[in-house]
Amino acid sequence: MRNGIAVQSKGFRRYQALGNPVSIVERLSSWAADELVYLDISPDDRYDLGRDDLGASNRSTALGILEDLAERTLMPLTFGGRIRTLDDAARRIDLGADKVAVNSVMLHDPSVVTAIADRFGTQCAVVVLDAVCSEDGAWIARDPTSKQATGRGVIELAIDAERRGAGELIVQSVDRDGKGLGFDLSLIEAVSKAVRIPVVALGGAGTHEHLADGLAAGADAVAAANMFNYTEHAVHKAKRALHDAGHPVREPELIEAPALTGGSDAA
Repeated sequence: MRNGIAVQSKGFRRYQALGNPVSIVERLSSWAADELVYLDISPDDRYDLGRDDLGASNRSTALGILEDLAERTLMPLTFGGRIRTLDDAARRIDLGADKVAVNSVMLHDPSVVTAIADRFGTQCAVVVLDAVCSEDGAWIARDPTSKQATGRGVIELAIDAERRGAGELIVQSVDRDGKGLGFDLSLIEAVSKAVRIPVVALGGAGTHEHLADGLAAGADAVAAANMFNYTEHAVHKAKRALHDAGHPVREPELIEAPALTGGSDAA
């Protein structure tokens, strides 16, 4: 999510607008997705769809959008972005997030991860690691704020995140983001072997086979964005393919999302 609009990302540099993040939730819920992850990558505090005629609230803050998302979704909701303190995490959980995802705070103030885990339980503390591959083949963590490689190894950070109380890792390849060429399987395998907590693979999935490959590489779950945005019932079809191939996913079913009532901050 960028400035209040759901976007398609490619290489963490190019963003194509997809529309109202709350309306998209209705589609994903109906397709029986298992979990929703929204990462707020807004570069500033401007949150505006630029539309007031969509039949849904046009929120002016990320927290307002979160409140609408929590009301609308039928699946567990992980919300990340601009979480720098325990209070930031608490506000998001109070508004309906089941988990909070942190990224840059793991690089600059990892004590916040421990504070979140201590207060809300490790299941609420999700750490996102953005990985870039160096010329010598090593995976280096990328700072989402500066957009620069940090020099710190992703495996090292994954182990440290677990030690500090993280209950889950989302490991995403910057190099493969939005390309549809498949996950970085070597990265997923290495992180999965280094920690005991669940690892979610993200970045590069373009086919059902890519999802299966991520699970085979050791990921406990696989996540995707772009491949679910342009095909009708895309999540349902992906889950059906994985289920029929023998992977441990619930047999998919189409369900109806609840009606949106709007919020107090509606424009």
